[in-house]
Order: sequence, then C-alpha cells, then structure tokens
Amino acid sequence: MTDTYSRQSLDSPSREPAFDAKRDEPAVGIRAATLYALVAHRLSTYYDHGHWLTQAQGEALCSEWLLRSKKQLSLSERKSCSVLSEGVAAQIKDSLSREAGLYTAHELMESLDPRYESELGASIMDECVRVLKAFDLT
Repeated sequence: MTDTYSRQSLDSPSREPAFDAKRDEPAVGIRAATLYALVAHRLSTYYDHGHWLTQAQGEALCSEWLLRSKKQLSLSERKSCSVLSEGVAAQIKDSLSREAGLYTAHELMESLDPRYESELGASIMDECVRVLKAFDLT
C-alpha cells in the first residue's frame, strides 16, 4: 500500500525523523509526519513504560527531530503538533484494550521506518492529516 501523504519516518535506532528530500511532499507533510511520530511515541511510552508524555516533552521531541533533520516548524506549530498528538493518542488509547494498544503502539513505531508498510499506520496518518486540516494547520 502506498501512503498518499508520503509519510516521513523515524530511522532506527535513534528514531529521529528521516525526511526524504527526494520525495515530493505536500505542504502538510512535515506537520503530518511530526504529528504521526508524536502519536506513535506517546502510545509507545504509555504502553511500554506506563508514562504519558507531557506537552513539553512532546515539544522537546519535536524540536530534536526537526533539528537533526534540518527541517523547521515554528514554535507555535511545534506546540500545536504536541497538543494535537496528545488528543489523537488519547483517543486511540481510550478506544483499545491493553493488548490491542500494545500491538498498535508497536505497529506505529515499526511503521516509522519508511520501508515498513502498515495499513494501520496509513489509517493513523490519514487521521493525522484530517486533524491538521480540521484545525487549519495545513
């Protein structure tokens, strides 16, 4: 399955965004990739360690990834991505059993690798894009 939003990813093992400069990315690409990665990390941290990332921790992760990838989002955009990722991740967490949540978190973290194709990941990416559009962040 090809992700129509050209999902960027996080490289193993550092799990930092690997923005592919060769890809044509829509204007929403960096924001959607950042939102998606934050959702994946929020769920992974919650299910693996029982800790829910704060908005400040989400912003810090976002800043680190963007710095390493030489991409930029304004402070307000990074804050928005952190806030929105908390909402998307909480909605996913609240709708799943623990076992399903563990599977989902694992699948989303795996799908941060651009070589890994995931229908679940693609549907979450679609949701991230929808949320960004709903909040007029495209």
